Amino acid sequence: MKKRNWVLTGARIFGEQGQIEKGYIKLEDGLIAEMAGSSSLSDEALTEAVHLPENWSIIPGMIDLHIHGAAGADTMDANTEALVTMASALPAEGTTAFLATTMTQEEAIIELALRNVSLYMKEENDPGLAEVLGVHLEGPFISAKRAGAQPLDAIRLPDVELFKKWQALTDGQIRLVTLAPEQEGGLELTAYLRETGVVASVGHSDATYEEVVKAIEAGVTQATHLFNGMRGLHHREPGVVGAVLLHDEIMAEMIADGIHVRPEMIDMVYRQKGAKGLLLITDAMRAKCLGEGHYQLGGQDVEVSNGMATLRDGTLAGSVLKMRDAAVNMMEFTSCRLEEVIRMASENPARQLGVFNRKGSLLPGKDADVVVLDHEMKVRMTFCRGQLAFLQEEVEKDEMDSREG
Repeated sequence: MKKRNWVLTGARIFGEQGQIEKGYIKLEDGLIAEMAGSSSLSDEALTEAVHLPENWSIIPGMIDLHIHGAAGADTMDANTEALVTMASALPAEGTTAFLATTMTQEEAIIELALRNVSLYMKEENDPGLAEVLGVHLEGPFISAKRAGAQPLDAIRLPDVELFKKWQALTDGQIRLVTLAPEQEGGLELTAYLRETGVVASVGHSDATYEEVVKAIEAGVTQATHLFNGMRGLHHREPGVVGAVLLHDEIMAEMIADGIHVRPEMIDMVYRQKGAKGLLLITDAMRAKCLGEGHYQLGGQDVEVSNGMATLRDGTLAGSVLKMRDAAVNMMEFTSCRLEEVIRMASENPARQLGVFNRKGSLLPGKDADVVVLDHEMKVRMTFCRGQLAFLQEEVEKDEMDSREG
């Protein structure tokens, strides 16, 4: 889409320093230039502005730390077109940045995907598309007992030297690693990740409560899709789930589709961890945006039906969840408000990755990753680094031109 600067006015702005009723936000040269009440906007700027209804909301773009694919593409396709497809599709759901997520495969296949992401980030990671912030390496350093949809024959023990090789292939762009820390070499890899500024996430793990506590001491700060692919909660063995719920050091990913985790359990976790301790993710696979049918995930047949993606044996195989829907579901399943959803979907992910200085909230000087929601929480406009990446075509011209509020 054509590059230009933007002024949005009239809606409620959810800024880092508080809400602005009937506010305006200026997007210039890829950054947020100004934010204030619309009454302080100059007549010239007011004439050029996009006028939004006062019951609409302007929020920071959402950041998906765990997404394999969308719109027919997958990170493991290992080509530029796949990442462009994903980056083009995600703004429609309010996602403005993401980690390209791999899965357990043979070393050579993983390496192709890693090289591709690194090359894409150097040459193709342009404004106007959701930004690839790096790689989430999910597997192969996981437990066969909790593999889920990860191929069993490619699982291997945690290996610091192999990780160093892979990190070199990406020029340091692996930002998050899911691993089973109870496996031989798991604590050593966890400690190395902490030393080098990479997020270590316990996932696809059969660890006991005590083993997770040791992993936290070694450097684990995140849990991959809480409840799924991990030792569950038992009254005599709290397991991975119990450790995550009891330790504030761990941020918990949550697939809030009501399928991977029942709404009541999501509410329980929210009451225990609060918005400060949760990360909304999709764990989406290539079927997202395409509807029901038969697809592939890591060489495995996946059927998508009634919003659920499963292997032939019924094992859940990622999701087709959209971040906007995850946000709406959280508000429905729990007592949280939109500002808390922003914490879980934008601020917390940015802080986890160490990019909160430029993403995760609306503040002058930060990247202009901006989402416009209507009164029904539907995404109407999305800006990625200041460029219009998505416009809901059903937006009526008189709504966009209205100066009410």
